[in-house]
Amino acid sequence: MVQKILTELGLPEAEISLLFVNDLQIQVLNRRYLYRDKPTNVLAFPMRKGEFSTLHPHLLGDLVISVETARRQSNRFGLNQMEMVILLMVHGILHLVGYEHEGTKKGSREMTLKQKELFQKCWDNGILD
Repeated sequence: MVQKILTELGLPEAEISLLFVNDLQIQVLNRRYLYRDKPTNVLAFPMRKGEFSTLHPHLLGDLVISVETARRQSNRFGLNQMEMVILLMVHGILHLVGYEHEGTKKGSREMTLKQKELFQKCWDNGILD
C-alpha cells in the first residue's frame, strides 16, 4: 500500500518506516516530540530536513499511526477501520514530503486536495477492493 502511494507521488524509490501503536504509545511520542500531551491519529517524522538529510536521500522518514484513534475516527469519516488507516497513511506520507495543513489556508487546501486525490487513486487502482 505504502509503495503504491509513494509511486503515485513520483517517489517509487522512497522508503519510510511505519509503526502501528495504541493511544498510550502515540501520546508518549506526541508529548515527547511535539509537546502535546494527548493521543493523536498520526505522527510524521521527516528525515529530509536537518543536519543529516542527505545521508540517505531515499529515506522520507517515520510514520506512527494509532490504530485506536483510527478506529474511533473511522465512523466520523464514513470509513471502515482499514480505510481510515490508509487515509492516515496518505496524510502522514504527505507530511513527510512537505505538505502542511497547519499555518495557511492555502497549504491546508492543497494538502486536503492531494489527500483526497491519493486516497481516491487507492480505490481506482484496486488497492482497497
